[in-house]
Amino acid sequence: MRMFVAIRPPDHVIEDLDDFLAPRREASRLRWTHPDTWHLTLAFMADVPDRSRDELEERLGEAAARRRPFDLRLAGGGAFPDPTRAKVLYADVRADDPVELDRLAVGARNAAATSGAPPDGAAFVPHLTLARMNRPVEATRWLRVLGAYDGPTWTVDEVELVASHLGEGPRNRPRHEPVATFGLVATRESRHAE
Repeated sequence: MRMFVAIRPPDHVIEDLDDFLAPRREASRLRWTHPDTWHLTLAFMADVPDRSRDELEERLGEAAARRRPFDLRLAGGGAFPDPTRAKVLYADVRADDPVELDRLAVGARNAAATSGAPPDGAAFVPHLTLARMNRPVEATRWLRVLGAYDGPTWTVDEVELVASHLGEGPRNRPRHEPVATFGLVATRESRHAE
């Protein structure tokens, strides 16, 4: 089963970004992702064996419990692999404590790997995917547009394990099914004790 570990922005953050993008979407031939699917992927697992699910959930719970809540906001943007031949356009993620965000991602990826569901991808790059392109495009103009965006701050206090069902959502989009939620419960004092 395709699964990922994610931070989901709260509704007011999604609405703010959606309102910013709405007038710009119609002037573009980009394939925009739907706001219902917006998330920040910490770890993506293309194939989680059924036998690994329980251990994955247990290890993710342990990894999340070692992290403390922190603030995030979406601001600016970027493109993969680069702005001159972009295939993905994204909103940039700004953390008040980037080290805590990185540790959360490392913990999620380690939990996946040690439970028999190795994560895909190389280095963690915090982002929220906004659009995809069938062919590479010059995206410098879009990066200037996104550069004007500075969204509201929110506190991340949980992560989700989500099953991704390709083609089962509206308009053949993926359907995301939350499987489990894990709280970030460590305090600053308990983090210093590690």
